[in-house]
Amino acid sequence: MRLYGLKTCDTCRKALKALPEASFADVRADGVPDDVLTAALEQFGRALVNTRSTTWRGLDEDQRAADPRDLLKAHPSLMKRPLIVSGTDMYLGWGADTQRALGVS
Repeated sequence: MRLYGLKTCDTCRKALKALPEASFADVRADGVPDDVLTAALEQFGRALVNTRSTTWRGLDEDQRAADPRDLLKAHPSLMKRPLIVSGTDMYLGWGADTQRALGVS
């Protein structure tokens, strides 16, 4: 299991603590591999972009209208977090639904 997020993100820290078997990748330092990003965009679409973030608020309208892949490549911190990859399954965020699906109580 691999968790993609930011090391400074409280939600990512909570998820990592609850999933001790997961390895962590900081998207700012390590990025997201192209195959993982492609699969995540296919599954989640524009929902993968965190439109509530400080980074998003700093973008102008032209930048916001860009392709999500280009946005996430240019600004990795725009990715909604955490993105959890477990085998062929992907989960976005750390809500009750994700926790339940991963067997975390």
